[in-house]
Amino acid sequence: MLINITENIDKLVIQFPGGMGELNSYLFKGENGYTVVDTGVYSDQAIEIWNQVLTSGIKVEKVVLTHTHQDHIGIAKWFQEQIHVPVIVSKMGYEEMKLNRRPKFVEEFKDLLLAHGAPGIPENMRNQSFIYDFEPDGFFENHEQIMLGNDTYETVWTPGHAPDHYCFYNRKKRIMVIGDHVLKGISPVIGLWSGIEANPLKEYRNSLDLIKDYPTDIALPGHGELIHNLSERVGELEERHQQRLEQVLALVMQEGKSAYDICMEIYGTLNIIIYLSPFMSCLTRLIYLESIGKVYRKEVNGKFLFRANS
Repeated sequence: MLINITENIDKLVIQFPGGMGELNSYLFKGENGYTVVDTGVYSDQAIEIWNQVLTSGIKVEKVVLTHTHQDHIGIAKWFQEQIHVPVIVSKMGYEEMKLNRRPKFVEEFKDLLLAHGAPGIPENMRNQSFIYDFEPDGFFENHEQIMLGNDTYETVWTPGHAPDHYCFYNRKKRIMVIGDHVLKGISPVIGLWSGIEANPLKEYRNSLDLIKDYPTDIALPGHGELIHNLSERVGELEERHQQRLEQVLALVMQEGKSAYDICMEIYGTLNIIIYLSPFMSCLTRLIYLESIGKVYRKEVNGKFLFRANS
Protein backbone atom coordinates (compact mmCIF):
# COMPACT_ATOMS: atom_id res chain seq x y z
CA MET A 1 0.00 0.00 0.00
CA LEU A 2 2.97 2.30 0.59
CA ILE A 3 4.52 4.12 -2.35
CA ASN A 4 8.21 4.79 -1.85
CA ILE A 5 9.32 8.39 -2.46
CA THR A 6 12.84 8.47 -1.03
CA GLU A 7 14.89 6.17 1.16
CA ASN A 8 13.04 7.31 4.30
CA ILE A 9 9.72 8.64 2.95
CA ASP A 10 6.67 6.68 1.80
CA LYS A 11 3.31 7.92 0.53
CA LEU A 12 0.00 6.35 1.51
CA VAL A 13 -3.11 7.36 -0.44
CA ILE A 14 -6.08 7.45 1.92
CA GLN A 15 -9.36 7.12 0.04
CA PHE A 16 -12.70 8.25 1.42
CA PRO A 17 -16.17 9.24 0.18
CA GLY A 18 -16.91 12.86 -0.73
CA GLY A 19 -14.68 15.92 -0.93
CA MET A 20 -11.41 15.39 -2.77
CA GLY A 21 -11.95 11.63 -2.50
CA GLU A 22 -8.41 10.93 -1.36
CA LEU A 23 -5.48 12.38 0.56
CA ASN A 24 -1.74 11.81 0.46
CA SER A 25 -0.48 10.83 3.88
CA TYR A 26 3.31 10.70 4.22
CA LEU A 27 5.23 8.33 6.47
CA PHE A 28 8.74 9.37 7.53
CA LYS A 29 10.88 6.51 8.78
CA GLY A 30 12.62 6.95 12.13
CA GLU A 31 14.43 4.83 14.69
CA ASN A 32 11.34 4.75 16.93
CA GLY A 33 8.78 4.26 14.20
CA TYR A 34 7.16 6.39 11.51
CA THR A 35 6.02 9.99 11.70
CA VAL A 36 2.69 10.31 9.88
CA VAL A 37 1.93 13.67 8.25
CA ASP A 38 -1.85 14.15 7.79
CA THR A 39 -4.44 11.42 8.19
CA GLY A 40 -7.52 11.54 5.92
CA VAL A 41 -11.22 12.23 6.49
CA TYR A 42 -12.90 10.47 9.40
CA SER A 43 -14.66 7.57 7.66
CA ASP A 44 -14.89 3.79 7.87
CA GLN A 45 -12.98 3.52 4.61
CA ALA A 46 -10.04 5.61 5.84
CA ILE A 47 -9.90 3.83 9.19
CA GLU A 48 -9.85 0.46 7.42
CA ILE A 49 -6.87 1.57 5.31
CA TRP A 50 -4.98 2.64 8.44
CA ASN A 51 -5.84 -0.62 10.20
CA GLN A 52 -4.36 -2.55 7.29
CA VAL A 53 -1.18 -0.49 7.47
CA LEU A 54 -0.84 -0.93 11.22
CA THR A 55 -1.54 -4.68 11.19
CA SER A 56 1.20 -5.08 8.57
CA GLY A 57 3.69 -4.34 11.34
CA ILE A 58 4.30 -0.65 10.78
CA LYS A 59 4.73 1.28 14.02
CA VAL A 60 3.67 4.92 14.16
CA GLU A 61 5.65 7.14 16.52
CA LYS A 62 3.60 10.33 16.13
CA VAL A 63 1.17 12.22 13.90
CA VAL A 64 1.98 15.75 12.66
CA LEU A 65 -0.56 17.94 10.84
CA THR A 66 0.07 20.50 8.10
CA HIS A 67 -3.31 22.10 8.93
CA THR A 68 -6.62 21.20 10.52
CA HIS A 69 -9.04 20.89 7.59
CA GLN A 70 -11.25 17.81 7.94
CA ASP A 71 -9.40 15.69 5.39
CA HIS A 72 -6.09 16.24 7.16
CA ILE A 73 -7.06 16.02 10.84
CA GLY A 74 -9.95 13.56 10.46
CA ILE A 75 -8.26 10.43 11.88
CA ALA A 76 -5.94 12.23 14.33
CA LYS A 77 -8.25 11.79 17.32
CA TRP A 78 -8.59 8.09 16.43
CA PHE A 79 -4.80 7.75 16.35
CA GLN A 80 -4.52 9.38 19.75
CA GLU A 81 -7.35 7.54 21.51
CA GLN A 82 -7.31 4.13 19.82
CA ILE A 83 -3.65 3.66 18.82
CA HIS A 84 -2.20 5.80 21.65
CA VAL A 85 -0.07 7.86 19.29
CA PRO A 86 0.71 11.52 20.13
CA VAL A 87 -0.66 14.18 17.80
CA ILE A 88 1.34 17.36 17.10
CA VAL A 89 -0.27 20.51 15.64
CA SER A 90 0.68 24.14 15.30
CA LYS A 91 -0.46 26.53 18.02
CA MET A 92 -2.53 28.29 15.40
CA GLY A 93 -4.00 24.95 14.37
CA TYR A 94 -5.13 24.40 17.94
CA GLU A 95 -6.99 27.72 17.81
CA GLU A 96 -8.68 26.59 14.57
CA MET A 97 -9.68 23.33 16.25
CA LYS A 98 -11.41 25.30 19.00
CA LEU A 99 -13.19 27.48 16.43
CA ASN A 100 -14.49 24.40 14.61
CA ARG A 101 -15.97 22.89 17.76
CA ARG A 102 -17.66 26.08 18.97
CA PRO A 103 -21.39 25.59 19.74
CA LYS A 104 -22.65 28.05 17.12
CA PHE A 105 -20.34 26.95 14.28
CA VAL A 106 -23.08 25.69 11.92
CA GLU A 107 -25.32 28.68 12.62
CA GLU A 108 -22.54 31.20 11.99
CA PHE A 109 -21.35 29.37 8.88
CA LYS A 110 -24.89 29.46 7.49
CA ASP A 111 -25.18 33.18 8.28
CA LEU A 112 -21.99 33.87 6.29
CA LEU A 113 -23.33 31.99 3.28
CA LEU A 114 -26.73 33.71 3.35
CA ALA A 115 -25.15 37.16 3.73
CA HIS A 116 -23.31 36.62 0.44
CA GLY A 117 -26.32 35.36 -1.49
CA ALA A 118 -25.83 31.61 -1.18
CA PRO A 119 -28.84 29.31 -0.69
CA GLY A 120 -27.57 27.82 2.55
CA ILE A 121 -25.68 24.79 3.81
CA PRO A 122 -25.83 21.64 1.64
CA GLU A 123 -27.98 18.94 3.24
CA ASN A 124 -25.19 16.38 2.92
CA MET A 125 -22.72 18.55 4.84
CA ARG A 126 -22.15 16.66 8.07
CA ASN A 127 -21.31 18.24 11.38
CA GLN A 128 -17.91 16.77 12.20
CA SER A 129 -17.06 18.94 15.18
CA PHE A 130 -16.26 15.77 17.13
CA ILE A 131 -13.03 15.24 15.17
CA TYR A 132 -11.68 18.45 16.75
CA ASP A 133 -12.70 17.52 20.27
CA PHE A 134 -9.37 16.41 21.71
CA GLU A 135 -6.26 17.97 23.18
CA PRO A 136 -3.08 17.75 21.06
CA ASP A 137 0.05 16.33 22.66
CA GLY A 138 2.44 18.96 21.37
CA PHE A 139 2.66 22.20 19.42
CA PHE A 140 4.95 24.02 17.01
CA GLU A 141 5.23 27.60 15.74
CA ASN A 142 6.76 29.31 12.73
CA HIS A 143 10.43 28.68 11.89
CA GLU A 144 10.90 25.97 14.48
CA GLN A 145 12.67 22.67 13.90
CA ILE A 146 10.54 19.53 13.92
CA MET A 147 11.59 15.92 13.54
CA LEU A 148 9.86 13.94 10.79
CA GLY A 149 11.29 10.48 11.24
CA ASN A 150 15.06 10.87 11.60
CA ASP A 151 15.27 14.14 9.67
CA THR A 152 14.89 17.73 10.83
CA TYR A 153 12.47 20.02 9.01
CA GLU A 154 11.80 23.74 9.37
CA THR A 155 8.18 24.73 9.98
CA VAL A 156 7.10 27.38 7.45
CA TRP A 157 3.80 29.18 8.05
CA THR A 158 1.93 29.53 4.74
CA PRO A 159 -1.58 30.86 5.51
CA GLY A 160 -4.17 31.19 2.78
CA HIS A 161 -5.72 27.82 2.02
CA ALA A 162 -6.13 27.61 5.78
CA PRO A 163 -5.17 30.17 8.44
CA ASP A 164 -3.05 27.54 10.19
CA HIS A 165 -1.41 26.02 7.12
CA TYR A 166 2.24 25.00 7.49
CA CYS A 167 4.80 23.51 5.15
CA PHE A 168 7.82 21.52 6.39
CA TYR A 169 11.18 22.09 4.70
CA ASN A 170 14.44 20.16 4.71
CA ARG A 171 17.07 22.47 3.21
CA LYS A 172 19.79 19.83 2.97
CA LYS A 173 17.65 17.41 0.97
CA ARG A 174 15.63 20.16 -0.75
CA ILE A 175 12.36 18.46 0.19
CA MET A 176 9.20 20.35 1.16
CA VAL A 177 6.02 18.86 2.60
CA ILE A 178 3.66 21.31 0.97
CA GLY A 179 0.24 20.13 2.18
CA ASP A 180 -2.52 21.93 0.29
CA HIS A 181 -0.52 25.10 -0.30
CA VAL A 182 0.37 24.05 -3.86
CA LEU A 183 -1.17 21.18 -5.82
CA LYS A 184 -0.01 19.90 -9.18
CA GLY A 185 -3.21 19.53 -11.15
CA ILE A 186 -5.64 21.98 -9.56
CA SER A 187 -5.67 25.26 -7.69
CA PRO A 188 -6.19 24.89 -3.93
CA VAL A 189 -9.54 26.33 -2.83
CA ILE A 190 -9.23 29.55 -0.85
CA GLY A 191 -12.28 29.74 1.39
CA LEU A 192 -13.73 30.83 4.72
CA TRP A 193 -14.31 27.39 6.18
CA SER A 194 -14.43 28.55 9.80
CA GLY A 195 -17.46 30.73 8.99
CA ILE A 196 -15.61 33.93 9.88
CA GLU A 197 -14.93 36.59 7.26
CA ALA A 198 -11.26 37.31 6.58
CA ASN A 199 -8.97 37.97 3.60
CA PRO A 200 -7.31 34.59 2.95
CA LEU A 201 -6.51 35.27 -0.71
CA LYS A 202 -4.23 38.14 0.30
CA GLU A 203 -2.48 35.79 2.72
CA TYR A 204 -2.30 33.05 0.10
CA ARG A 205 -0.67 35.26 -2.51
CA ASN A 206 1.90 36.39 0.05
CA SER A 207 2.55 32.78 1.02
CA LEU A 208 3.06 31.73 -2.59
CA ASP A 209 5.71 34.42 -2.90
CA LEU A 210 7.29 33.30 0.38
CA ILE A 211 8.12 29.76 -0.67
CA LYS A 212 10.18 30.98 -3.60
CA ASP A 213 12.93 31.39 -0.99
CA TYR A 214 12.99 27.62 -0.38
CA PRO A 215 14.79 25.80 -3.23
CA THR A 216 12.92 22.52 -3.63
CA ASP A 217 13.55 19.42 -5.73
CA ILE A 218 10.63 17.38 -4.38
CA ALA A 219 7.40 18.87 -3.04
CA LEU A 220 5.00 16.50 -1.29
CA PRO A 221 1.41 17.76 -1.76
CA GLY A 222 -1.67 16.71 0.18
CA HIS A 223 -3.45 15.59 -2.98
CA GLY A 224 -2.36 14.35 -6.38
CA GLU A 225 1.10 13.79 -7.78
CA LEU A 226 4.46 14.96 -6.48
CA ILE A 227 5.73 18.32 -7.72
CA HIS A 228 9.28 18.47 -9.10
CA ASN A 229 9.08 22.01 -10.52
CA LEU A 230 7.69 23.90 -7.54
CA SER A 231 8.78 27.39 -8.58
CA GLU A 232 7.22 26.92 -12.03
CA ARG A 233 3.97 25.66 -10.49
CA VAL A 234 3.88 28.64 -8.12
CA GLY A 235 4.19 30.95 -11.12
CA GLU A 236 1.27 29.21 -12.82
CA LEU A 237 -0.91 29.63 -9.74
CA GLU A 238 -0.01 33.30 -9.41
CA GLU A 239 -0.94 33.92 -13.04
CA ARG A 240 -4.20 31.98 -12.68
CA HIS A 241 -5.28 33.96 -9.63
CA GLN A 242 -4.58 37.23 -11.42
CA GLN A 243 -6.71 36.11 -14.37
CA ARG A 244 -9.58 35.13 -12.08
CA LEU A 245 -9.40 38.45 -10.22
CA GLU A 246 -9.63 40.34 -13.50
CA GLN A 247 -12.58 38.16 -14.55
CA VAL A 248 -14.46 38.84 -11.30
CA LEU A 249 -13.75 42.57 -11.50
CA ALA A 250 -15.14 42.72 -15.04
CA LEU A 251 -18.38 41.08 -13.89
CA VAL A 252 -19.13 43.82 -11.34
CA MET A 253 -18.30 46.81 -13.53
CA GLN A 254 -21.90 47.68 -14.39
CA GLU A 255 -23.89 46.56 -11.36
CA GLY A 256 -23.60 45.20 -7.84
CA LYS A 257 -23.60 41.42 -7.49
CA SER A 258 -23.31 38.95 -4.66
CA ALA A 259 -20.59 36.33 -4.42
CA TYR A 260 -23.20 33.73 -5.30
CA ASP A 261 -24.22 35.69 -8.42
CA ILE A 262 -20.59 35.75 -9.53
CA CYS A 263 -20.24 32.04 -8.81
CA MET A 264 -23.20 31.21 -11.03
CA GLU A 265 -21.88 33.38 -13.87
CA ILE A 266 -18.40 31.86 -13.82
CA TYR A 267 -19.14 28.24 -13.01
CA GLY A 268 -22.72 27.86 -14.25
CA THR A 269 -25.68 26.44 -12.38
CA LEU A 270 -24.37 24.22 -9.63
CA ASN A 271 -26.19 21.70 -7.48
CA ILE A 272 -26.46 22.93 -3.90
CA ILE A 273 -24.50 19.85 -2.82
CA ILE A 274 -21.35 20.89 -4.70
CA TYR A 275 -21.45 24.69 -4.92
CA LEU A 276 -19.46 25.54 -1.78
CA SER A 277 -15.91 25.39 -3.13
CA PRO A 278 -16.48 27.57 -6.24
CA PHE A 279 -18.63 29.92 -4.18
CA MET A 280 -15.86 30.33 -1.60
CA SER A 281 -13.36 31.01 -4.37
CA CYS A 282 -15.54 33.84 -5.70
CA LEU A 283 -16.21 35.27 -2.25
CA THR A 284 -12.55 35.44 -1.29
CA ARG A 285 -11.69 37.07 -4.62
CA LEU A 286 -14.28 39.77 -3.98
CA ILE A 287 -12.97 40.35 -0.47
CA TYR A 288 -9.44 40.63 -1.85
CA LEU A 289 -10.52 43.12 -4.53
CA GLU A 290 -12.30 45.13 -1.85
CA SER A 291 -9.15 45.19 0.28
CA ILE A 292 -7.11 46.76 -2.55
CA GLY A 293 -9.79 49.32 -3.37
CA LYS A 294 -11.01 47.80 -6.63
CA VAL A 295 -14.58 47.11 -5.44
CA TYR A 296 -16.90 48.21 -2.65
CA ARG A 297 -19.88 46.53 -1.06
CA LYS A 298 -23.28 47.59 0.11
CA GLU A 299 -26.00 45.66 1.91
CA VAL A 300 -29.30 45.25 0.06
CA ASN A 301 -32.15 43.29 1.64
CA GLY A 302 -29.77 41.47 3.97
CA LYS A 303 -27.26 40.53 1.26
CA PHE A 304 -23.89 42.05 0.37
CA LEU A 305 -23.51 43.23 -3.21
CA PHE A 306 -20.11 44.13 -4.64
CA ARG A 307 -19.48 46.65 -7.40
CA ALA A 308 -16.37 48.04 -9.03
CA ASN A 309 -15.15 51.46 -7.95
CA SER A 310 -15.38 54.01 -10.74
